[in-house]
This record gives sequence, C-alpha cells and structure tokens, in this order.
Amino acid sequence: MATNSEEGTPEVTKAAPAAATKESAAPVKAPAKRRTPSAVAPKKAPAPAATKAAAPRKAAPAPAPTAKDKEALAKASHGAVKAKVALTKAAEDAVKAIKASRKEAARLPMRGGDEEETEESADKRKRMKADEYERAISGLQVEMVKLQEWIKFKGLKVVAVFEGRDAAGKGGCIKRITESLSPRVTKVVALPAPTEREKSQWYFQRYVLHLPAAGEMVLMDRSWYNRAGVEKVMGFCTPDEHSEFLRSCPEFERMLVRSGIILIKYWFSISNDEQERRFRKRIYHPTKHWKLSPMDLQSRARWVEYSKAKDEMFAHTDIKQAPWYVVHGDDKERARLNVMTHLLSLIDYEDLTPERIELPPRQEDQGYVRPPMSDQTFIPEIF
Repeated sequence: MATNSEEGTPEVTKAAPAAATKESAAPVKAPAKRRTPSAVAPKKAPAPAATKAAAPRKAAPAPAPTAKDKEALAKASHGAVKAKVALTKAAEDAVKAIKASRKEAARLPMRGGDEEETEESADKRKRMKADEYERAISGLQVEMVKLQEWIKFKGLKVVAVFEGRDAAGKGGCIKRITESLSPRVTKVVALPAPTEREKSQWYFQRYVLHLPAAGEMVLMDRSWYNRAGVEKVMGFCTPDEHSEFLRSCPEFERMLVRSGIILIKYWFSISNDEQERRFRKRIYHPTKHWKLSPMDLQSRARWVEYSKAKDEMFAHTDIKQAPWYVVHGDDKERARLNVMTHLLSLIDYEDLTPERIELPPRQEDQGYVRPPMSDQTFIPEIF
C-alpha cells in the first residue's frame, strides 16, 4: 500500500500547481487526504481474492464405477465367499478331527512306538487322494491361525521339537504348519553345526537363545537331541559328554516346563525301504539334491547304531512332563495331517477371529502426479 500512496501524491500536486504558497501547508492537508478512484480500487480488490484463496479446495468426485468394474468386483466377492465357505467347512472337519484326537489320547495314551512300520500295516492304508489331502490340510491351517492368535492373546510360550530319522518328513511338516502363520509369532529354528566358541559353551546354551518369549511359538528342526543321536553315533562327543546329556536333559526340560513353556516333542519314524526311496529321489531331483549330505549317507550305513542311540535316548528322556510322540512318516501326507491335528489338540484354544472389517475408500490424488515410468527400472516381463 505504500507504493500506491506514493503514486497518488504526484497526481494531487498536478491538480493544484498554484497552491505552493506560504499558507498552503495547513489548508492543503484536507485535499491531500482525498484519493482518486485508482487509489481506492486496489484496496477493495484484494479482499475477494483473499477470500477465494482461503476457501477449501473441493476434491473431485470419484468417477462412477463402470460396468466392467462392477463385474470384476462381483466376481471377486463371489470367489471370496466360495473360498470362505470351503475353508469354513474344512475347518469344521478339522475341529472334529482334533476332538477325536483328544478323545483317543484320553482313552489310550501312547508312550513311544515301534521304530519301523511293518509292510502289512502300511499296505492297509492307501495313499490319500490329492483333493482329500488339500481339503483336510486347508482346514487344519485355518485352525493353526486360530491357535496362533490364541498364543498371542494369552501370552503362551510354545516349543515343538521335531526329531527323527533323516528324510522322515520333519521339514515338510514344519513348512505346512507355518505356511499360513506369521513369522513374527511362529519361528523356525534350524541351527547349523556349532562353532568353536559354541563348542566351549554349556551344551544347551545356544539353544536357550532361541526359546520363545510370551506370545511366540518356536518349531525346532533338530534340537539339543543332536547329542543323543548324530553326535554319539558319529563320535562328535565323548562318552562322558553323552552320559552327562542323558542325565541333565530331563532336568533341563522339566525346568523349561516349570518356567511356563509348553514343550512338545515329535519323533518321525520311517521304514528302511521308504528312506532309501527318498534318498534315491534326492540324488536325481534338481531341487532336492542339496538335502542329501554326508551325514545322511552315514545314517544309512549306520542304521542299527542310530536305532540303538534312539532307544537309549527314549529310555532317559521320555518323561511325563515332556513325553515323546512318535509319528509314522512313511506316508508324508498323513503324517503332516496327524501332526497338525495332534498339535492343535494339545492346546485348548478359542476362536478369536475378528469381525469382518470394511475396506476404506482409496485416498484421492489431490494433485499428486506420478513420476514418469521411464524414470524407474522395471524387471523384464518374461512371463
């Protein structure tokens, strides 16, 4: 505004050139206050402009969905409903199986089992059909999610140990259990051979580091029982260290149970013929040959020694607080289903599935302009 008033002053001076007398100072004050229309206009004009600038910008209305969009949404909704119905039915069947497992365990609690399944008993059970297996495992995986939520809600601490013969199906069973679970809640521990530093530690020390906190479940693919099996048979530990393990392991596990940990131990048993068949498959299969290690070959050459080590281990560590549960592993599909059903039957959980949520609308662009696609590096679309 200072600039406008300065521009207005020369105009007033030109309008009264003869007023430059000695007495003009006082009388000239009144006309000097008068402003021309050009000086008044700039003052009134900014007011409406400022008002317009302050007004909130209205978001552009979302475009109405096209017929194609509605059709795609209808198909997606229909597919989701069908999937939900199928999974609900499968979950109901899984719950029935879990209850049957609890009933059978209460009627005839089993302690241990035969190392090998006889050919006669194996022939009685034919392989499951693919659709039957998929339907059963889908329902059990739904129940595993419910168990996971219950573990989080109640702050439970669960450890499941998976031991057994090589190629008996431990890793495959763990994969199916964790397939639909959160890795932040359900953790898989598969430790490599101990380092020189770890060899000098208390034997259980490196395993203790991986025990669960509240609201976690840990699945151990091999565990501290390495000392009772491969380390004893292959001479990786001394006889005194092996004897000390058999004495201290039951007390170590009782201590875990007293601390509030739910400890579950599975032993996967497999017949001689089935193990040989799986080993031969690993030799030629391009995605499985890495599973065949020198230790696996030794397990074939020292089959009887491993059997004796397992029997001695069971005699000392099959305790009431943490018993061994034996899994017949010749039929991988049935073994996975049986383990998942049994695991779910051991923990009395409730369904904490939340109510269905409504998906909020996507945020409006509000002037956002995506950078050119040429500025980004995309992977080649080969498929």
